[in-house]
Amino acid sequence: MTHPRRRPALRTTAALPFALAALLTGADPALAAGPVGASGVGDPYFPLAGNGGYYVDHYDLTLRYDPTSRHLDGRAVLTARATRRLTRFDLDLHGLKVTGLTVDRAPAAHRRDGQELVVTPRRAPGAGERFRVTVTYSGEPGPVTDPDGSLDGWIPTDDGAFVAGEPQGAMTWFPANNHPKDKSSYDFTITVPDGRTAVANGVLLDRRTAHGRTTFHWRQTEPMAACLATATIGKFQVEQYTTRSGIRVHNAVDPREATAAAPVLKKLPSVLEWGSGLFGRYPYRAAGAIVDRAPRAGYALETQTRPVYDHAPDLSTLVHESAHQWFGDSVSLTSWKDIWLNEGFATYAEWLYAEQHGGARAQTAFDALYATPADDALWAVPPGDPGGAHLFDTPVYARGAMTLHTLRTAVGDRAFFRVLRTWAAEHRHGNGTTDQFRRLAERVSGKGLDALFRTWLHLRGKPDTP
Repeated sequence: MTHPRRRPALRTTAALPFALAALLTGADPALAAGPVGASGVGDPYFPLAGNGGYYVDHYDLTLRYDPTSRHLDGRAVLTARATRRLTRFDLDLHGLKVTGLTVDRAPAAHRRDGQELVVTPRRAPGAGERFRVTVTYSGEPGPVTDPDGSLDGWIPTDDGAFVAGEPQGAMTWFPANNHPKDKSSYDFTITVPDGRTAVANGVLLDRRTAHGRTTFHWRQTEPMAACLATATIGKFQVEQYTTRSGIRVHNAVDPREATAAAPVLKKLPSVLEWGSGLFGRYPYRAAGAIVDRAPRAGYALETQTRPVYDHAPDLSTLVHESAHQWFGDSVSLTSWKDIWLNEGFATYAEWLYAEQHGGARAQTAFDALYATPADDALWAVPPGDPGGAHLFDTPVYARGAMTLHTLRTAVGDRAFFRVLRTWAAEHRHGNGTTDQFRRLAERVSGKGLDALFRTWLHLRGKPDTP
């Protein structure tokens, strides 16, 4: 994510498929005792995010949206796998009215408890058993307000909706196991009035028009966290092509932003090629951008395969959100306190891109930040555990990038870039933690790095030495 109010001034188990990895390793620490799924996965910042007792293999979402009335009708079919016998389980859903709910085609009792949709199936799925949940719902979706005061989720615009779900907004438009620890494949079937375009993640499989409405069918096959899903709707100019390496690009641009966006989006293939050379093979078969005009949002977000931008991006923002496809999307968080693994990495990618394309060296960017006085806000929040209200504050981005540069200086370029590539490869389509990254860096470099990580990520205040 980029956020102008907080943006720095310098501008595993991954080898196992999807949720099966956690199932086979028995990793479900947040479960309540007994055959009941927990109401959250135990994240310290968002304790009700996600749910225990199951993992979702696939979401099949069917949406119908009217931008004039702002009314949404939805049907979500979740194919899930229980990690224990489930007499009751939760889904995350905010604000919308549930009009029907079945588990394996049998009507299931359900009730609302804040953002929790509590489901009691007629027959409890057993441990290791697949089951299917179908939820029909409707209403006027709107965003949630995050602890830092920003909006995320379904954000209405003057011609549709800007849909950006990090960290908690997915539940504003579909029932979800809404935490990055649970990653799934997706189908999106979205119907909108003629003249509007609906853009989601992955590859566009079909587009058909009938009776004044157009339906778009998108498919995201690689695993994706719910917070990275989008269903952005608006009046867009669409561009489609395939890169030399076979990546299918789909750009959707608000005509009011087209002139400013065009020269930047033209560089997307070369940015992805650059990232592939530095970080390893691009993780997806699709790419692109959604450039909307969404002043209420005020940020860009790395929605998987197709970042959303609230206005025409500059090149550094394009590089930032593209780098997230490796760091944040393919390699996702295990806990939101490790947000620097997303934002510090994407910010440092900006520095690397500038360094390798005739701009300032990364050391110059580091030195400029280190010259900031000790009483500056840059040093007020430890990026390794910033707190929910500071999740996207400048220290997470800038000091996170400074941590990586300090690591690079300590271990040398050869080891450092090997660490980045290995991290992206070993955790591809999975999750990671700060401790795992530190151990990897120690393994590759042969050096003890505990003090470096503690100083730059976990201590308040300006480090004594750069």
